Amino acid sequence: MPKMKSHSGTKKRFSLTGSGKITYQKSGRRHILVNKSEKRIRKLRKKGVITGAFEAHMKRLMPYA
Repeated sequence: MPKMKSHSGTKKRFSLTGSGKITYQKSGRRHILVNKSEKRIRKLRKKGVITGAFEAHMKRLMPYA
């Protein structure tokens, strides 16, 4: 059986941690930062983690990650 292909958009935006969780960089940190509060910018620094049913869907898109 041939290898499965990874979804090219998914492999650019998401990464798998050592424990198997899927992380991503949160949006809203590129420009127009003057209008955003310090608290909001601080919270956007952290990585986001995908959980629940959507996590299983994402792992199907990245079979070899």
